[in-house]
Amino acid sequence: LGTADELRLQIIEVALDRAFLMDPLPADEFSFKKRIDEGRGRLTLIANEVARLAGIILIEFAAATRKIKDTKNAPDATSDCSQQLQRLMPQRFMALTPWTQLQHYARYLKAIVLRLDKYRADPARDAAKLLELKPQEQRYWRLVAERKGAVDDRMLEFRWLLEELRVSFFAQELRTPQPVSVKRLDKAWAQLNH
Repeated sequence: LGTADELRLQIIEVALDRAFLMDPLPADEFSFKKRIDEGRGRLTLIANEVARLAGIILIEFAAATRKIKDTKNAPDATSDCSQQLQRLMPQRFMALTPWTQLQHYARYLKAIVLRLDKYRADPARDAAKLLELKPQEQRYWRLVAERKGAVDDRMLEFRWLLEELRVSFFAQELRTPQPVSVKRLDKAWAQLNH
């Protein structure tokens, strides 16, 4: 995750990006000056919003990390959750993740905790869902590796659909913003390769 100072810099970076660099970018001098004036007026409010979200995410991250560490006799589930956590929370995660997705992070992290809470009651269900999920994830991360990390918008969309599928499979009560299923991911994958 990095240091507190690094996180502070990420919060500032995200706030500046949201205040001044939102699409569409200014195309002329008048629009540019207008954007600067508008951004200055909102920068403190936006920075506070970003910092508040970072705090919520870090609380949920700590809970998920603790839950993984405390869960016994579930090696496949805890290993999978640890890998998910590493993908969600790399160093500079705030700056690297689109704002729209950062707003879902707390739910993704809560889903890890709920999944491991439910594991003891039905380990076979968890294993079955993991078997459905793994091929989807493997083909995505294989493509990312083939493209040496060059990810386009459709790939990003697929990546976040994977997180939503996890919520749907393991913590359905947290709900997903749109319906998601293996079938929908297969359809998105087919479009990705055209």
